[in-house]
Amino acid sequence: MTNESERTVAPGVDWDAEAVAFDDEPDHGLRDPTVRAAWADRLRTWLPERAADVLDLGCGTGSLSLLAAERGHRVTGVDLSPAMVERARAKLAGRHAVFLVGDAAAPPVGERCFDAVLVRHVLWTLPDPARVLRHWRGLLRPGGRFVLVEGVWGTAGPVGIPAERLVALLEPLAGRVRVERLSGEPLLWGKEVDDERYAVVATV
Repeated sequence: MTNESERTVAPGVDWDAEAVAFDDEPDHGLRDPTVRAAWADRLRTWLPERAADVLDLGCGTGSLSLLAAERGHRVTGVDLSPAMVERARAKLAGRHAVFLVGDAAAPPVGERCFDAVLVRHVLWTLPDPARVLRHWRGLLRPGGRFVLVEGVWGTAGPVGIPAERLVALLEPLAGRVRVERLSGEPLLWGKEVDDERYAVVATV
């Protein structure tokens, strides 16, 4: 099974081609109503209650973007893969959403600022997470928030970013940092998992 973290770093993979079947994974396409509802419930608590400007970085085919838009948020999604972006645009056609091809580490949004930066399984793949977080901090309005879903995967050669490390990176940038452990929530993943999965919500 290919998870979203593997998508970002697997060498020699044409992710424009993989976009065709990307949504087949339960936690990617959110086609199963139970999995979809589980993510919708989480986003409801992680994102602002009022309609807000949300920047979804590494948005893939836009599944989380769609859940945010359904809550009334105005979404800007960024992904390196043009094919992923094309599918996200189709998925959110007619909604208050814009999708851009670009680097999540330096999203092509100009001087725009947002109420929330939403990132799932992307930060750990970037060469300098501390620098990237500082850059993303500059994209947040006062009182804005990071919503970062990350983890550590694999046993022989684990990859990822432990929650404690991410919290330490965020503490200089945010006033309040909260961790939610997600490993024991099979409804989010469409299966039981035994690796570390979590979300950090940090208000600046």
